Amino acid sequence: MSISTIVFLVILAALVLYVISVYNQLVALKNRFQNSFAQIEVQLKRRYDLIPNLVETAKAYITHERETLEAVTQARNQAMSGLQAASAAPGDAAAMGQLAGAEGALGSALGRLNVVMESYPDLKASANMQQVSEELTSTENRIAFARQAFNDSVMSYNTYKQGFPPVLLAGMFGHGQDASLLEFADSAAIAEAPKVSF
Repeated sequence: MSISTIVFLVILAALVLYVISVYNQLVALKNRFQNSFAQIEVQLKRRYDLIPNLVETAKAYITHERETLEAVTQARNQAMSGLQAASAAPGDAAAMGQLAGAEGALGSALGRLNVVMESYPDLKASANMQQVSEELTSTENRIAFARQAFNDSVMSYNTYKQGFPPVLLAGMFGHGQDASLLEFADSAAIAEAPKVSF
């Protein structure tokens, strides 16, 4: 074998190894942001499981506010649908937008419920309500941390994928579209845990 053939084979092998490295890095980063979304999913499901407890506890005290309680329940169900769509395609812009919209509606409905509950001192003093509100506040904090981890993972994936030379190979490996961040309509308000006081 001639020297030029050996040099050519070494360059070809290095190029193949580099392409394999880019592919593996894309897969690792995509798996990381999908795992991060799974953490959001766990916390949102916990939140959705707590909301019926909140509504049931409030029902015992709030007899004239059926509309508000039904709005919370309906918003919870829409948020669960949004979560299912987002779980099927983490990082998809439409799915992330649907989840963000549903979460905004749920936050609004919970806010209206909190305003109504301020008028019921017995409800605010209830041990069950205090426990549910504490769990809900804790869950909201966990959601915020999980969302931040997801957005950081998406940013790392997109940054690597858009860099040169991975940008030349990403489309061939099925990584053509950028992943979408999970942003809520009112990001400034979501940065703080919601105030749940009873």
